[in-house]
Amino acid sequence: MTGNARARITLKIRAGAKRSQFAGKLGDVWKLQIAAPPVDGKANEAVMKYLAKLTGKPASAVRIVSGFTSPMKTVEIEGVDREALERAILESHGPETHTGIA
Repeated sequence: MTGNARARITLKIRAGAKRSQFAGKLGDVWKLQIAAPPVDGKANEAVMKYLAKLTGKPASAVRIVSGFTSPMKTVEIEGVDREALERAILESHGPETHTGIA
């Protein structure tokens, strides 16, 4: 396998949360709460830093592909495949296994 792995993920961002964390999944969209406020690109920056830390990649490996000014964003991460990304997300929010249907 080459080092050209690249994962794309669709996120629904809620900026201004108490803390940055994933809050489950709705269909193919991951819900991500970000502590940064949605002003001057701060939330976008926080999303990229959070995903870089989560995947162990440099911030330069994470880029927002679409949705800069929208809560719905498509993000691409270099050097990680989708399976590894999903696993990192699941591990980030504990051993919960329910599907989010309340």
